[in-house]
Amino acid sequence: MEPTPYLRCFILLFSSLFLIILLRSWFPSYGADFHLDCSQYSSWCTTSKNRTQSKFNVSSSSTAEKNTTKLKPIDDHFADTPKHPLDPLTLQEINKVQSILTIYPPFLTPNFPSIHTLSLHEPEKSTVLKWKKGDILPHRQAQVIAFLNSHSHVLVVDLDDDKVTSHSIDPASGYPMISCEETTIATNVAQANEEFRRIVVSRGVKLSDLVCYALATGWYGPNEEGKRVTKVQCYSKQGTSNFFMRPIEGLTVTVDLEKKEVVKISHTGKDIPIAQARNTEYQHSAQNKLTSNVIPINPISMKQPLGPSFSIDGHLVRWANWEFHLNPDPRAGVIISQANVRDPDTGKLRSVMYRGFASELFVPYMDPSEGWYFKTYMDAGEYGMGLTAMSLVPLNDCPHNAHYMDGVFSASDGKPFVQSNMICVFERYAGEIGWRHSQTADSGSGRPEIRESRPKVSLVVRTASTVGNYDYIIDWEFQADGLVRVQVGLSGMLMVKGTHYETADQIPEEDNMSGPFVSEHLIGVVHDHFITFHLDMDIDAPDNSFVKVHLVKEEPPAGESPRKSYLKTKKHIAKSEKEAQIKLKLYDPSEFHVINPSRKSKIGNPSGYKIVPAGNAASLLNQNDPPQQRGAFTNNQIWVTPYNRSEQWAGGLLVYQGKGEDTLAVWSERDRPIENKDIVVWYTLGFHHVPCQEDFPIMPTVSSSFALKPANFFNSNPILHVAPTVPNDIPTCSVASTST
Repeated sequence: MEPTPYLRCFILLFSSLFLIILLRSWFPSYGADFHLDCSQYSSWCTTSKNRTQSKFNVSSSSTAEKNTTKLKPIDDHFADTPKHPLDPLTLQEINKVQSILTIYPPFLTPNFPSIHTLSLHEPEKSTVLKWKKGDILPHRQAQVIAFLNSHSHVLVVDLDDDKVTSHSIDPASGYPMISCEETTIATNVAQANEEFRRIVVSRGVKLSDLVCYALATGWYGPNEEGKRVTKVQCYSKQGTSNFFMRPIEGLTVTVDLEKKEVVKISHTGKDIPIAQARNTEYQHSAQNKLTSNVIPINPISMKQPLGPSFSIDGHLVRWANWEFHLNPDPRAGVIISQANVRDPDTGKLRSVMYRGFASELFVPYMDPSEGWYFKTYMDAGEYGMGLTAMSLVPLNDCPHNAHYMDGVFSASDGKPFVQSNMICVFERYAGEIGWRHSQTADSGSGRPEIRESRPKVSLVVRTASTVGNYDYIIDWEFQADGLVRVQVGLSGMLMVKGTHYETADQIPEEDNMSGPFVSEHLIGVVHDHFITFHLDMDIDAPDNSFVKVHLVKEEPPAGESPRKSYLKTKKHIAKSEKEAQIKLKLYDPSEFHVINPSRKSKIGNPSGYKIVPAGNAASLLNQNDPPQQRGAFTNNQIWVTPYNRSEQWAGGLLVYQGKGEDTLAVWSERDRPIENKDIVVWYTLGFHHVPCQEDFPIMPTVSSSFALKPANFFNSNPILHVAPTVPNDIPTCSVASTST
């Protein structure tokens, strides 16, 4: 019998309610309950809490900009579905991983393990390279790094088969990265300690003004083994938001993260005063505009009358002759994959790089004292460059024409959260020239004057990670001529050390200070930054070779030329890993090419790209110094290894308190063959930072870069046919004249 209209309506209503209840049971952390508890996830709440509790949010964190920035609808991450094998895990997939692990027998304990990393376990490279749009996606898998019962667990979870397919325990020395929950636990344990509280008060700091950080400890021998620990140091926020400039010098609390107890309190700075809050504020609203002598700069912006030239489909970016995949990652920050460039002669996409990302950041401070010797950080492996990437500020971090992309990551309880606006993509034109040539007229031959020039427009992918006091701005810039420039900018706050001295005149010559005097009672400790990039180059195909093109000084045969010297090139193809370990030398220069010996240009040169260094620095620490043993991947500026799916992180998979037994330097010592193989190039960009007064109270950004430049990849200039810009293309405005 056919149901009545009323019955049909009742059945439909009941089915809808049942479906809603079922969905909530499957995805309990979505909807009204999908938010982080700020008492546990304080460092992430600024980027996730507001995003998930309201329908609209403001991208900017600045009060002034909130008054002018338009509200935008929140992306519905619940509806995200992967379209590409390398797409990051979706909100639903992260929830599914947690559901699978809650019934996984080894984890059936009273306490669910702490999840430290949960990210896409990428399919085999060969599988990804064979996949085409429209094909069924390979099995979606997740890699989980968890910590339970004093052991590190590395698992692979198959989301299509609903099961754990791989599980290893303590695969290397070291522990997973410190979680947000652990930092909160550590600071709470320290602040609850009565001895610690008495010391703080004795130093003239109110407990209500206390701000504490849990710091990675490095590894310094057997005496520091066997416990997962952190060192807590504190500051006074009284009178300023820039508490980093008011350290409680010499007070360090070592906390056992598993037992949740204080192991040791070191107090060596009893007589060192807390620096004043005066002149430390950096927020614009707190500046005294009446006393400022800075002449303002008028707002500036790039106009695009016809709109942007790039498009983004999910995580696939297309711009000019480039096409690449973009993946927000909790550890690397952003991963660029399958970067292909279109050949202007054939119109076909050609492979340049399979995968590129910042693999590790090593930051050793140069102070051997009790409260400083351990400050030798591995920012990617100990904190996570994606997990610390806060929302970008429109019009300041990125221009008005930028497109923003969120990251969806896992908290330590396995539940997802949204890192909003953590990546921006935009076109940039800064008045630079792509190519030009001028030629004067010649009345005798009738040759006319020629002036040809083309503007350089590029596409930038940007992230900015705030790892404690420092901010790292990482740009991947794609140019229409096929060049890829990778730039790292450093900003944020100095890590300063308190001192008795109030002026530089008081410092005796024999004082062995670890850095320059930057403000009253403050030393800017000398330190280094090394950023090692993983560059899986696939020039036209995976099998490539690494070529050292050495510039050699020669003398011409006697009597042949008035010249006494000249330069010529000698090429050497590296056969194995050790031959490709490169230290850059200013007075013994070389170029470094990655070529495909099987792909030749029309005149017979092998297709290639070259690594073009810019300003750089090398580590000067002793090879047997414990931090350099862990950071041995900085011993060379260039390394080349055969592709290995398990070798992604230059400092090793488990970095926290690791001994340096699983690093790029260890892998490369195997001296495996690399000629005409699927190879990975590793490039380390370095900075020596000797602080100065201009770095106080906040540092102007300092940058350096390197480039991947076509070298016989194209048959000729690939932007030869680019049309010049003419006045009618761009709206113009007049500039008011001024007189003095």
